[in-house]
Amino acid sequence: MAENTPHINLLSDIGFGKTVLMPGDPLRSAFIAENFLENPVAVNKVRGVNGFTGYYKGVKVSVMASGMGMPSIGIYSYELYNSFGVENIIRIGSAGSLTPDCGLMDIVAGMGACTNSGFASQYGLDGTIAPVCDYSLLSACKEAADAAGSALKIGLLYSSDTFYDDTRVTTDWAKMGCLAVEMEAAALYLTAMRYKKRALAICTVSDLCFEPFTALGAEERQKSFTEMITLALETAVKAENLPKV
Repeated sequence: MAENTPHINLLSDIGFGKTVLMPGDPLRSAFIAENFLENPVAVNKVRGVNGFTGYYKGVKVSVMASGMGMPSIGIYSYELYNSFGVENIIRIGSAGSLTPDCGLMDIVAGMGACTNSGFASQYGLDGTIAPVCDYSLLSACKEAADAAGSALKIGLLYSSDTFYDDTRVTTDWAKMGCLAVEMEAAALYLTAMRYKKRALAICTVSDLCFEPFTALGAEERQKSFTEMITLALETAVKAENLPKV
């Protein structure tokens, strides 16, 4: 088995698949494993962050929670990429729509992630970096969506460090073309870029961040995102034969 890290202690020598799906919610990762994977095996439970590995259409795939926010997904993605042989991470989470063009339950794939976070400051860059997804994963996702007849929306996400934003600046990000706001994609993309790995964020709209403000309930968020989950799994199957970056 791979060497354990401070936040991931392998519970089985099955390890992790080449692709890991990462919801924020540990309960959602358990729901996905139980309902979508064949023969799922628990591979991590440190800090209650559930991780499982199983099979989907014969392909070994893992699902593990990321927790909430960029510091959290930054930790888990770093350890998965650098210690457990993971090549692809697909974030599957909820997002708040910033535009009437995205309604409740619409699925958005983030080709880039604008952000108010200082996560990139660790790299000491003399300028501003654009956190972007891996094109091959995005292309595979679009192919899977077209095959399934899913209306995938592709565009910019806004990754915010704040959930309860006191100034409601999300309207300004909408003016710059951001489709939806979430809290993890920018850190995931930057980590993948830094370590020559692949990443993609696929989000289901659970809230409307404009009047009339509307939101799904906690149970709906946990259990109703089946179209997004299936799309991510189909993308993982297509990504299995991609070469290393």
